[in-house]
Amino acid sequence: MNVMRIVITLFCLFFLLVGCKQEKKEINTNVISETDTVEENSKKLNDWFETQFQEEVADSPMEQTYLGIKTEDYGKWDDISSKKEVEDLEKAKKQLTYLKDSVDVTKLNPATSLSYKLMKQSLENQIEDFQFRFYQYPVNQMFGMQSDIPAFLISMHSIENRSDAEAYISRLDGVDELFAQLIENIKIREKNGIVPPKFVFAKVLNDCHNLIAGKPFDPSNKESTLLADFKGKVSKLELPQEEKDTLVSKAQKAMLQGVKSGYDQLITVLEDQQQRATTDDGAWKFPKGDVFYNNALKRTTTTTMTAEEIHQLGLDEVARIHKEMEAIMKTVKYDGTLQDFFKFMKEDKRFYYTNDKEGKEAYLKEAAALIDTMNSKLNTLFITKPKADIIVKAVEGFRERSAGKAFYERGTPDGSRPGTYYANLYDMEAMPIYQMEALAYHEGIPGHHMQISIAQELKGIPKFRKYGGYTAYIEGWGLYNEYLPKEIGMYSDPYSDFGRLAMELWRACRLVVDTGIHQKKWSREKGIKYYIDNTPNAESDAIKMVERHIVMPGQATAYKIGMNKILDLRETAKSILGNAFDIREFHDVILTNGSVPLTVLEELVNDWVKSKTAHM
Repeated sequence: MNVMRIVITLFCLFFLLVGCKQEKKEINTNVISETDTVEENSKKLNDWFETQFQEEVADSPMEQTYLGIKTEDYGKWDDISSKKEVEDLEKAKKQLTYLKDSVDVTKLNPATSLSYKLMKQSLENQIEDFQFRFYQYPVNQMFGMQSDIPAFLISMHSIENRSDAEAYISRLDGVDELFAQLIENIKIREKNGIVPPKFVFAKVLNDCHNLIAGKPFDPSNKESTLLADFKGKVSKLELPQEEKDTLVSKAQKAMLQGVKSGYDQLITVLEDQQQRATTDDGAWKFPKGDVFYNNALKRTTTTTMTAEEIHQLGLDEVARIHKEMEAIMKTVKYDGTLQDFFKFMKEDKRFYYTNDKEGKEAYLKEAAALIDTMNSKLNTLFITKPKADIIVKAVEGFRERSAGKAFYERGTPDGSRPGTYYANLYDMEAMPIYQMEALAYHEGIPGHHMQISIAQELKGIPKFRKYGGYTAYIEGWGLYNEYLPKEIGMYSDPYSDFGRLAMELWRACRLVVDTGIHQKKWSREKGIKYYIDNTPNAESDAIKMVERHIVMPGQATAYKIGMNKILDLRETAKSILGNAFDIREFHDVILTNGSVPLTVLEELVNDWVKSKTAHM
């Protein structure tokens, strides 16, 4: 169209210069008009995205707090009722109808077109997955209100003035109402044949009893976790001591009424349900369990890989990593079998900090130092780097027995709360020194902290892309960044490199065991034995991991599949671009679009490669 107009214009210039001036003016006007249409339509859709996001945030007092926003809802909890789930479904259907009927995708710029695609797919998945809304355990040893609520108050609810303190008290007072909804959700699931396996109950009940131990819940001299947190925060306020004492007194009353009542009711329900629990562990026990599990794998991996394909990939990767470990055995001149070496790494005291205060403090200090060192080397690997800070903390005592090995908690977008790398130091034998590097790179820099912080700091994309996430992308990036530092000289100690491989091996085993439990009907014990036989990790690690598989079907498969995809995309780009390949640019493609499905990530990388080859 534009070429033809140029020809016509030249023709007119030759014969009638004056007359064609008007034609030229019309051409420019038309081009500008078409551009405006794209930009106007893109802006309109992005405004709609923003409105939907703000409505979601306004509907969630807890999400507001996660984002560092304080409104009149600062003292409230979310609505977690089944009625709210139905309302959310209807809203999703209306949003999807708007996207399909009111948006002309051909008149969107590339960035907005990607946002459209991601939102549409997300809504379609939400609507399709409504049938499985009861297919999870609202409380379990990995997550649930019994541990999430105190962690939320401690880590998220800041107290900067009297109003914030009153909001904290209001939330304490509202725990019983929140737990009433939680209990109803538990009962609905049991009616639908969804009951946690027997081992879950002892762990969850332990969390509950820990939370209501100490003052003001009992006459002991030790303060409860929540009281200690509240008093510590209030003590820093610039208020008369009398006002501080009044606030503490009100908080104690709210704990006895709202918190104690809520936990007592939850304990009663769980103790009752525990009597009917069985030792059947896999999702196959659910109604249409096989359909649910295959759907869970599809959502988690954002691929079409079947359970059998994932299982076989795991077996292949375990075999490969074992061979690389045997090479390290030769490097350190260890004489024996791989199993002997695993035993040596488990039992030799040089590889572990002491299981006391000094040992735990030393671990945290070294973990922070590793992150600082890696932070100083980022320029060789990255163009875009996060502005947000990161801190390292131990998992709090009230949840350390049941929490995972390590995890990351995002900071606020404005930087007022830094990102946090949590290390679980309950059992120091489960946190070997030789795995410290890989763990710090995964959870901290250049892993989760970098990816999540950069996403939050991106300009020009809708907020749902800044704060949303796809497990395979997020955890694939984390695992990829356990490996990446090796390419710039990290892991100089062969035992640390063994630790890196041990963690990759752990994720490969996950592919085998997750599918083993949920598709092949493996028992909990068989899953534990597979980890013990094939990895150097502590038995306590194996138990926790298998129990995680059981309560979070499919989730743990995301890591290795995501890592492999990023590595595959990188190798393909290298083979095509040759010397024109720039790893800093590659990482920018991965990081500067927010979290995306692996299928979309492949499209983004392919587009980048094409743009590079066009200029070669």
